[in-house]
Amino acid sequence: MTPRPLPASVAETAALLAGGDYIADRALATSVHLALAMERPLFLEGEPGTGKTEIAKVLAKQLDRRLVRLQCYDGLDLAAAAYEWDHARQLLEIRLAETGGSRATLRQNLYAREFLLARPLLSAIDPDLPSAVLLIDELDRADEPFEAFLLELLGDFQITIPELGTVRAATRPVVVITSNRTREVHDAIRRRCLYHWVDYPDAARERAILAVRARGVPEKLSAQVVTFVQRIRTMDIFKLPGVAETIDWAAALAALDESELNPRAVDDTLGVLLKYQDDIAKLRGEAAAKLTEEAIRAA
Repeated sequence: MTPRPLPASVAETAALLAGGDYIADRALATSVHLALAMERPLFLEGEPGTGKTEIAKVLAKQLDRRLVRLQCYDGLDLAAAAYEWDHARQLLEIRLAETGGSRATLRQNLYAREFLLARPLLSAIDPDLPSAVLLIDELDRADEPFEAFLLELLGDFQITIPELGTVRAATRPVVVITSNRTREVHDAIRRRCLYHWVDYPDAARERAILAVRARGVPEKLSAQVVTFVQRIRTMDIFKLPGVAETIDWAAALAALDESELNPRAVDDTLGVLLKYQDDIAKLRGEAAAKLTEEAIRAA
């Protein structure tokens, strides 16, 4: 896998993303371009479903690089994120060496690279592997102490393994970190990154997104769906629908052979758009019918 050259301008970066069906506004394209040009990690924060994770996927595809994904969760540690030693193979090596050999030789053999199991962080900077896009997804889900493990990687693109030494990237990976802001990420992480807040798109960009992400949806229905969703996002509900939900809802309505919004279809499919029963109950019926009528008129 031979990586493609990096885009030389913001316009080329926007075109690169568009080639992967990702419609970015100029501010986001600028942040991505600078992260690529300056070889700096890109920290993307925003509400769930606004397309943060998708940026890393598209960059990996469009730049012909490996996508290495670290999905963060509560309790994530160094062994799961960076590396761990293959203890079973080390034990076998000890038993084989019991027939003879020095302890010094045995210790040197036990901590050879062949016994090291690479997890996502180490894999992304492994100089023996092709260039990568490293996605550290939903960092805010990990425990705060885990962030300390990332500082060396994000600052110097290297990982120090006490028993083996320092592993440095031959080619720096493209690093994308995402956060849904369920908690604040430490300043030490932010200082090592370029930052961009990924917001909900305006109506024009959301229609453009549907045009490339939900190609089978009639244009009229697509416009009505976007208007409906945009108005929901101004309401006081528990979980606002993201772009991903807009795409799914439009596709679901098209799969039901709906050519435009109607109250019955909206009520029947609210579970595609909204993910909490309280929100569905709040909209179903009269409120949904009113929003549907407004969306039809406005579109």
